[in-house]
Amino acid sequence: MDDKTDAVVNDDIVHAEKALSAQAEDHPELDKRLNRKFDLHILPWLFGIWLFSFIDRSNIGNAKLAGLPEQLGIDTGTSFNVALLVFYVPYILVDVPSNLLLKRVRAGVYLPALITAWGLVCTCIGFTTSFAGLVVCRVLLGMFEGGILGGVIIYLAMFYRRHQLLYRSGLFYCAAPLSGAFGGLLASALGQISYGGYNRWPWIFFVEGAITVVFGIICFFFMPDTPASAKFLTDDEKEWALRRMRIDASGSTTIDVDHEEFDWYWVKMALKAPQTYLCAAIWFFLLVPLYSFSLFLPSIVAGMGYKSTVAQLFTVPPNMAGFLVVILAAHFSDKTKHRGLFIVVGTIVGICGYVMLLVSDRNAVKYAGTFLIAMGVFQASPMLMGWVANNLAPHYVRAFGVGVVISIANCSAFIGTFIYLQRDSPKYVLGHSINLGALALTLALSCVQIAYLRWENGKRDRGDRDERLVQRDAHRLGHRHPRFRYTL
Repeated sequence: MDDKTDAVVNDDIVHAEKALSAQAEDHPELDKRLNRKFDLHILPWLFGIWLFSFIDRSNIGNAKLAGLPEQLGIDTGTSFNVALLVFYVPYILVDVPSNLLLKRVRAGVYLPALITAWGLVCTCIGFTTSFAGLVVCRVLLGMFEGGILGGVIIYLAMFYRRHQLLYRSGLFYCAAPLSGAFGGLLASALGQISYGGYNRWPWIFFVEGAITVVFGIICFFFMPDTPASAKFLTDDEKEWALRRMRIDASGSTTIDVDHEEFDWYWVKMALKAPQTYLCAAIWFFLLVPLYSFSLFLPSIVAGMGYKSTVAQLFTVPPNMAGFLVVILAAHFSDKTKHRGLFIVVGTIVGICGYVMLLVSDRNAVKYAGTFLIAMGVFQASPMLMGWVANNLAPHYVRAFGVGVVISIANCSAFIGTFIYLQRDSPKYVLGHSINLGALALTLALSCVQIAYLRWENGKRDRGDRDERLVQRDAHRLGHRHPRFRYTL
């Protein structure tokens, strides 16, 4: 491409940016109508997908109290922890390729196919009669669930503007703490069933897996692939849905998500972005307490002296508190257009919770600590989802970057699944201490990322990045565009 051609391309970009900027405040009523329709036709399905995802990966913790280790002969040593760990090996490996497949296969088919498949696997866990069978099922469960979180983040980013995204992320992610509450209630009832030679714990997997399969099949008929394929939108609404996403990108792209093609250029851009690695490190340390809390809360409560059904029921209130805080934090995060501040506050709250578990001998204080952990940790995770998606653009940069972040972050499962060992019960000092340290690192790294993004935005405000507009690839700057502002 010669200098003359470069000049023509850059002039076209400038004109396109001016045209989009002029349209940015057009159609406010149409914008609200679009969001209402997306909220009604998309969010319920994503909420259900994430709800069943967390129930089906975490119900092994409920099954533990219902006799699974004893019946499968894994009640000693670290075998149970191994069964937890193997889930995350394929879960981590499939994330990046799964995100790249999402649009190519069609999101409205791909996501429902994943949930249906893992629902079948969850059902099969109830039929296992050995430790080896349990391990195989957990590996398959991780393989099918591995593409869900990144897929849902990218899917949401196809429909909502950057600063409408976090509230929606919170609305679907609040299903995670709700799954702990709902799963605890359901397990307390299902764990009492003995029928057809299957006693107690298998029924947790039978019923929860079957419900997941039915929900997955229903999703096939209602989830659109992109705004352009949404049957519930008029032609004018489809056109505005695509146009507003270009406006929201602040000149970083002029290509609709339907027409954007994969290019290794986008992969390199995602890998060169400092925010990719900062978010990955923050999320890594945050997921250590999140995963261990989700998996071991029944055991932590049982360690306070409560047994079986009562311990299952006592897991419900902390998870419900986490559910409410996720929604509230997500709402105010989008209102203020800040992410990092909420993560900082959440980690401080979670730290206080683990301190209470460690220093107190009173069950009331320890139980109150589980509330603080649920409220602090659960709300921080959707904040990170929004933070990653907000600060990587366009689609394929976001798709690859989100996959990298989630893959790195989920390596924390190798820690989280092995810090609560049976030999440490009932106080679990090692597990609580490691989670306390992980949250302290989460807090420090969040402050580092806020400082970096603020510094980079300042450089762009002063015009220090304007020279990028005359580069050969100026029309493919993505989040590096001088007009693009990072979300703090």
